[in-house]
Parts: sequence; structure tokens; C-alpha cells
Amino acid sequence: MPPSMKPKIAASNPNLHRRFHDVASYVSELGGSKGRVIEKVLIANNGVAAVKAIRSIRRWAYEVFGNERAISFVVMATPEDLRANAEYIRMGDIIVDVPGGSNNHNYANVTLIVELARLHGVQAVWAGWGHASEKPALPNTLAKSDPPIKFIGPAGPPMYALGDKIGSTIIAQNAGVPCIAWNGSDVVATYDIETGTLPEEAFDKACVTSALEASEAASKIGFPIMIKASEGGGGKGIRMVDSPDHVQNAYRQVCGEVPGSPIFIMKLSSNSRHLEVQLLADEYGNAIALNGRDCSVQRRHQKIIEEGPPVAATPDAWKQMEKAAVALAKAVGYTNAGTVEYLYSEAEEKFYFLELNPRLQVEHPVTEMITRVNLPAAQLQVAMGIPLYHIPEIRELYGKNRFEDDVSNGKSVIDFDVTERVAPYGHCIAVRITAENAEAGFKPTSGGIQELNFRSTPNVWGYFSMDSSGSIHEFADSQFGHLFASGIDREQARRNMALALKEMSIRGDISTTIDYISKLIELDDFVENNIDTGWLDKIIKSGGIKVLNSSLDESEGRKTHLNGLNNDTLVVIGSTIVAYDQCAADEKTFLDLLERGQLPSLSLLKMIREVELILDGVKYKICCTRIGNNEFQIAVSDDATKCVTASVRMLSDGGYLIDIGGKSQVAYQTSKGDAASGMRLNINGKSIAFSPDYDPSCLRTDVAGKLVKKLVPNGAHVKKGSAYAEIEVMKMFMPLKVEESGVITWANNEGAALAAGDLIAKL
Repeated sequence: MPPSMKPKIAASNPNLHRRFHDVASYVSELGGSKGRVIEKVLIANNGVAAVKAIRSIRRWAYEVFGNERAISFVVMATPEDLRANAEYIRMGDIIVDVPGGSNNHNYANVTLIVELARLHGVQAVWAGWGHASEKPALPNTLAKSDPPIKFIGPAGPPMYALGDKIGSTIIAQNAGVPCIAWNGSDVVATYDIETGTLPEEAFDKACVTSALEASEAASKIGFPIMIKASEGGGGKGIRMVDSPDHVQNAYRQVCGEVPGSPIFIMKLSSNSRHLEVQLLADEYGNAIALNGRDCSVQRRHQKIIEEGPPVAATPDAWKQMEKAAVALAKAVGYTNAGTVEYLYSEAEEKFYFLELNPRLQVEHPVTEMITRVNLPAAQLQVAMGIPLYHIPEIRELYGKNRFEDDVSNGKSVIDFDVTERVAPYGHCIAVRITAENAEAGFKPTSGGIQELNFRSTPNVWGYFSMDSSGSIHEFADSQFGHLFASGIDREQARRNMALALKEMSIRGDISTTIDYISKLIELDDFVENNIDTGWLDKIIKSGGIKVLNSSLDESEGRKTHLNGLNNDTLVVIGSTIVAYDQCAADEKTFLDLLERGQLPSLSLLKMIREVELILDGVKYKICCTRIGNNEFQIAVSDDATKCVTASVRMLSDGGYLIDIGGKSQVAYQTSKGDAASGMRLNINGKSIAFSPDYDPSCLRTDVAGKLVKKLVPNGAHVKKGSAYAEIEVMKMFMPLKVEESGVITWANNEGAALAAGDLIAKL
């Protein structure tokens, strides 16, 4: 048969792959009665949230339209984010300058967001998580614009009712969803679905309005308790209290972290899991559960590791949790993405409603990997008025064709109440990459990044808010990346993540939690999935951080760090770098003076350098003698017989190639150290922190922030270990404690902006 006579074979199955000409034709065919075209979106966020939204929607746009730019993005950029070379700014189509400083001046400023949306003629606003994402004023104000601007999320009334932790708990308990004991357990109220409100008197009755009320409510509920700000989240505005003496101070701290937020108190459920159901609802009354996640690995209620599907709950219990979440969403007319969080007791096989987050959550890619549903794209389609049963990935999740030849005859409708989802696609484990110092109680850090080396594989992928040329500023969220590992089961996903963390390298002025979490997921309890919400805090309280950062080599009596090098070798490397840098700097000064016709001091060419380093609480006094152009003899200062020879060569990227005893190590100096923090090195991809000289009389901060409150007056006597001040760091309130007893003399005032190393007070 001649080629021209052969029957044509379709390039792809039209029920699986279709290309639409533009957004208008897509909405026209698949949208319902509330269909609307959205081609221009304002991203009212920054960092990893903005990066993830733009990437996900562009991927969807290419699959559907063959044009990843079918949706254009307007992004907001503060001076700090511009200086930090933030990734999302390079991804935006239109970049708009906004004021810098704290987020109430920019990403959380509803008035500013609405003005920008109107000015740039966008059809929708995506707020993601954090900032203004849970402020009902944003969707309410956008809806009143002319023409109306769509908020990609729930409408204002259900957001207000369910997004508020107090309101959602009242609604949940009156809808029959099990709730844990709290100060509003006896509140009875009916939710008005038309206005989206609860009776004001019912809401007021469930709020704790003073420190005295907090003490009374705590005593009634019984310890331990949680004091929570209704508008808090991400570890902010929450305190665990286990005795009456600390209630009132904890209440004031919560009030300070989330000013103006209503406060409530609930019983702390010990030995429980934190499980959450991912919701998606459309504008036609359909709501579904897209499986869920286990977020039990937490530090002070801040999620560290997330995974899915939740394997801790029994199948029957999990099905009940999903049904309760869907029923709650339908009861209030909820639309778009949301998450219902529960506490789950494995021993009792019971669950208790915790809260409903009326937004997408940072850990949502876990759900994407086990369901293969692109959640930001699904959010956009719901906002376009597309019914859930016409969203291709949702159809596929329920075992249907992605597309039907004819959607006008009603055959494409899916009854989600009776149709089963397909089984999850394996298991996924997620790890948050944060700029925190795990060795110092997870204190946030900020600064530049010189190297960010991560290689995606078929089983592990991640995204970051900047690259090797970026930085993390003092107003940024401490999380700047997220890694996701998949596998056929939990153990395979865990192994894939462990290997990815070991191969990852981040070098710069910041500290990260990579090394810490790399060891954490190899602990027996995590491997065996024997964890709960208090598991990590117990490890930290028992001194687990030091155990995780180094271990004792019993045969040598020396500590061995994560990179396999003992402390003696690390000190030799550190001393060599310090001595080499001093010699190089002095030589340059010597030559510069000669060029200017001046006679330099011969002391600039001295061959012996005395170096003091502190590592793991031990002070090393080292004598470094230069014996060649790039060679040093490193000896203990009071015993020259104990020595080794080290050679050093500079690499083109600023690293040091150091040879000791025939073995080479690659080291980078990420921080030279100051009064508040010691020198930091990155050796063979692992971080090593030397301590500064110990001076308990100088009370300094080792992170940038703001002095919020003096906890003791000038001239007061403070006891060792007691808190003397509170500082605000990256939107978190942190207490500062004295390491010795003494009389305090303040050197800074409340409200002062502090840089790392600044003196706050003296003892």
C-alpha cells in the first residue's frame, strides 16, 4: 500500500491527552454555569510559595494549551527580596516593587494587594500560605472590585468561620465531629451559611481575654495544655504549658506573637499523631478528600517532616476522618483547597478535630505525589468555575478518562460519595529545608548562600526560593526549600530521602537543618514509624541534639562528627585555614605598603601563628608554623612534639584543599566568626561550628532580630538559666536566657533592631 493510502494513527488518545487553543475555549467546554476566564494572576506571596505556584501552573498550562505562558503572573518584590536575588522574581512576567520590612507592609497588606490587583488588571489573586492567605478581608474586598477579582481560595465568610481556629472548633463540635477538651467545649451555636457567621455571643464565650482567665481555664481543663492564637500558624502563636506557674507568661507571649488575635486554650493530647486530610471543593457543592498526610514529626508544633499516605491510622478510622472533613466543608459551603487537621490516638483508634486551614499548605506536594493531582492548577481551575468532575487529574484519580468526548449530556458527572479513588501511588516523605541552627535550639539564621547543590532524581525532587547567588534576609521565612522523596512503600521513600540529604550541599552564611534531619530519619523510632507529636521534642530535651551531631569513638576517646572526622582533625583543618588566611592577608599588606613606598613591619612576615579554637566545649591552643609556601606544621602550643604537617591549596570557588597525613579534605569557611558566634566551616559537605570565646558577662544575640521585651528591670538579680529578654526573629518570639547568675545592666532598649553579635546587656 502506498504511504499516502495508509490509515492515519492518532498521535495520542484524546481521552487522555488534549490540547485547547486557549483558556477561553477550555472554560467554555469544561466550565459550568459559573465559568470564568482567568489568564492573569497576582501572586500575593514570596519565597517557596510563589516559586511552587508559578512552576505548577506553568506545567499545567503547557500540558493543556501547549504554552506554559498561557497564564501570566504579576509578582510583588520587596527591596529585601530583590537584594536576595529571590528565584520567584526571575520567574514572574510582571514584577511590582512594594515596600520592604515586615509583611504587614507588603505581602500581608490587604489594601496594597487589592490596589495592585486592580492597577494591573488581573482576574485573580493567589495568596498561597502565610501572609494574607487567611485574611477574610482579602477575598471580600476583591469581590467588591469593579469588575470583581477572583480570590483563588475560599470566599470570605467560610474563610472567616473555618479559618478561625475558635470558630471552626465551635462549628465542628456542633456538627458532631469529635473535639478534644478546650475552654469552649460547652458552647452551643448554629452556623449561618448565608452570612457565614456564628452568633457573636457564642464566639466571645469561647475566647480567653486575659492572663487571669487563662489561668482559670487551664486549671479547669487540666495540664498539660496548649495556649493558641486563633490567627497563628507555622509554630507562631502557640505555647505548651505544663504547670500553673507558666500560664500567664505564656499567654502574654502568644498575644505578642499574633497581636489582636483571639486566644483559646485546649488540652494537650500526649502520644498522639498529627494527621490531616487534604480537601478540594468546587463552586457547585462537590467536595472530596485527596487522601492526607502524617505531620507528627514536629519541634514545638512546627512541622519538620511530613509524609503520606498516613499509615498510622486504621483504614476504618481514616475513612471516618475523610468523611468528617468532607461533611464539614459541605456544611459551610467551602470552596477550593483546604486542610482539616486531626489529633489521632493509635492506642484508642480515635481522632479529634484540631483545626481547618482554609488555604493550601506548604506540604501539599506530598499529596500531589501520591494522588498525581497538581494542586495549584486544581485551585486555579476551581476558581475558573470548572466542576471537580471535569478537572482531568481528579477524573483520573477516580478511575475515569481524563477527558470525555461530550460533557453536555451529564455522563461525565462523577458521584464522589459512592465512587472510590484509585490507590495511592506509593509513599512520599517530605523534609523542610530551613535556615536554622539545630545545634543552638533551631535558632533562625540569615545571610548569603555561596553554593546550593541538589540533584533531582526520578525518586527525589525539591524546590528552593533562591539559588547559589541568593540570600535569606531577616524578614524572610526560615524555610527556603522543600525536598520530596517517593518510593513503593514508606521504607523505600525514607531511604531515598536519606541518600538525597547526604548528597545535598548548601554552603553560605546560614546554618541549615540538613545534617540534623539526615540523622533523624535514620533513628530506629523513625524507621519503625514509632513516633508522635512529642517525639522530637523529647529527643531535644534529653540532649539529643549533641548525640545527633557527634558521637564518641570509644577506641580513641574522641568525638566523631557527621562527616566521619574526629575533633582533632577538625581543629587541625580549622587552624590551618586561620593561619593560612592570616599569612596571606599580612603578605598582601606587606606588598601593598612596599608599592606605596612605605617600609612595612617585618612582623607581617612572621612564620608562627597562635590560634585558639573551641569545639564541643573544649578549647584548643594551637601553634601553626609555616614551613613552606603552602605548608604548615600544626602543633599543640605547650607540646611541640604533638604535631602534624598540613598543606593547603586554594580552589577557584574560594574553597581550601587541605592535605593531612596523605588524606585530602575540601573545606569552605562559611563564617569567620564574631563576638556572638564562632567560625563555621563546611567540610566535605558537612557543617562544623566552632564556639566563640565564652564570656557570660556579655549578653549578646547570635541572630538578627528585634528586642521585643525586657523581662527584668535594670539592676535586677537574675538566676542562671532564667529568661531575661524576648526577641522577635523571623516572625517568631524567642526567649533569651542567662548562662550565669548576676546583676543585669541593660545596653539596649525595647524595640531596638539587633544584628548578630549586638550587646543587649551586661552581667
